Amino acid sequence: MALRSRRLTDLVLLGAMATLPAAAQTQPSAGAVPSAVPSNAPELSTRDETATFRTGVNLVLVPVVARDREGRALGTLAKDDFQLFDKNKAQVITRFSVETLASPITASVTATPQDDPAGGAQPADPSKPLPPLPDRFIAYVFDDIHLAIGDLEQARAAAEKQLSDSLTPATRVGIFTTSGRVRQDFTNDRDLLFTAMNHILPWTSPMRPGAQECPDIDFYQADLIYNKNDTQALAAAVSEYIGCNPPPPGASASAAMMAALQAQAEAVSRTTAERVMNAGEYENQLALGVLETVVRRLTAAPGSRNIVLISGGFMVTLNYRLTESELIDRAIKANVTINSLDARGLYTVVPGGDASTPVANPGTMPGFKSQYQLASATANEDVMAELADATAGSFFRHNNDLAGGFQKLTKQPEFIYVLGFSPQNLKYDGAYHGLKVVVKNPPGLSLQVRRGYYAPLHAADPTENAKAEVREALFSRDEQRDIPVDLNLQFFKSNEVNAKLSVIARVDLRPLHFRKAEGRNLDTLTVVAGLFDSNGNYISGIEKTVDMKLRDETMQKLPTSGISVKSNFDLMPGDYSVRLVVRDSEGQMMTARNGAVRIP
Repeated sequence: MALRSRRLTDLVLLGAMATLPAAAQTQPSAGAVPSAVPSNAPELSTRDETATFRTGVNLVLVPVVARDREGRALGTLAKDDFQLFDKNKAQVITRFSVETLASPITASVTATPQDDPAGGAQPADPSKPLPPLPDRFIAYVFDDIHLAIGDLEQARAAAEKQLSDSLTPATRVGIFTTSGRVRQDFTNDRDLLFTAMNHILPWTSPMRPGAQECPDIDFYQADLIYNKNDTQALAAAVSEYIGCNPPPPGASASAAMMAALQAQAEAVSRTTAERVMNAGEYENQLALGVLETVVRRLTAAPGSRNIVLISGGFMVTLNYRLTESELIDRAIKANVTINSLDARGLYTVVPGGDASTPVANPGTMPGFKSQYQLASATANEDVMAELADATAGSFFRHNNDLAGGFQKLTKQPEFIYVLGFSPQNLKYDGAYHGLKVVVKNPPGLSLQVRRGYYAPLHAADPTENAKAEVREALFSRDEQRDIPVDLNLQFFKSNEVNAKLSVIARVDLRPLHFRKAEGRNLDTLTVVAGLFDSNGNYISGIEKTVDMKLRDETMQKLPTSGISVKSNFDLMPGDYSVRLVVRDSEGQMMTARNGAVRIP
């Protein structure tokens, strides 16, 4: 359904505020508010500008799930029960919160026709309920780069069963692939989801050779040869090449001939390792890039946010560890939980490979090929485990019950603790910092904790942090009422296909914490109205910044009716949800409200 939106906002002064002098109601051009307040400065002005709030720079967030001996998540711990260590140095926990499973979200306000004689907002009518607001978003990310066809088919069948059995009216599911070839945005339409999954096939990078090579070097062994100069790994590849290319039968294996063959084998092995490294890192870039894109997409989802990564496993080299760490940071800050499912199930590694694997030169490097295969299979699990542990998710592996795996991974822990600290004297060098969390009491708990983080290469931008804070509030479903705000929703239909929605925030200014400067009372309000469709997709948003420099006599006359900030959206008939966020800069109080709209 097409929809058009328009950024129109009006500021309406009510009661005594309407008696301000004309100069006080002018709107200066957008820009920073000067520190000095001119005597003729307007008492109230508006501007379109991104709000800035004081936030902790270099704040590291550490999600923790604490389970008792029966595996049940525990939700009774307090901040003082935790100890947090960065590189074995105790840290001060400056932020502490407990995330719980949200109850079904309902709208506290519904829209009324603008020509309704009663006007204003009305509570939801239980006899005419609107559809449940989407409050749970699950992104299935199929790693078609690293999935074998058999594993993909089993995982797809298990995912379809999970969706058939468990998709609720308030849940939206999206389908994505790490190659980027298949994408289905969030919906509760099973047919669309099944169609998308049926189009997923294993994808081979164009940087991969079309046929099996000898030596057959995987990404793990290539990393040892190319990046770590591992002579043993190189010798194993050389041995394999000679096994594939022995001297001709009956030829005299002279020392010169063997030396030439050895040199050729080493050159081919190094070239192959470099090519495999380039292909593997290209695939890493694709996979991590898609995961970051999905995290960004989920950041705009108004509710709980979950990713299920379905993969055959892949290894992240040192070159992409910082990228992985930044992905984890972004997911944690956006309250996105990443779960991982190893689609290989209960797998075994055939020593030396299957019947198609070339036989190594007898007696040269026996057994090393099998060791690398086993080490590679284990290393391919690491990134899936790290993403899950770091974001309070789960990792399902070594189990053929993939349907049970999907059931487990789509169920959030009942309680997630989020610990935050600001590292002291942090060096911007990209170094790895190992993390450790200890619960002092009660004993016997098992903890699922982020393993560590990589230091940034530059200082955080406070403005960007502030944007993220405002955005997080907008794309949440939690209602807060620090500031008295009445939300009114009204719509007017000009014809059968066009309507205008008015979102009116009436803000009581009296509880705000004004800052006194040069005879004025200063504060800034940021009012954001966001519009979402029936699938929870963000459509449009309007932000208004209200700068207040009120004189003492005006402060004494502040009415209970306060000020009204009105935002208009042009749209078409359908079901929508509205999110309103109001925040002040001085007291840093926030109010967030949910509304629902059905335009027939």
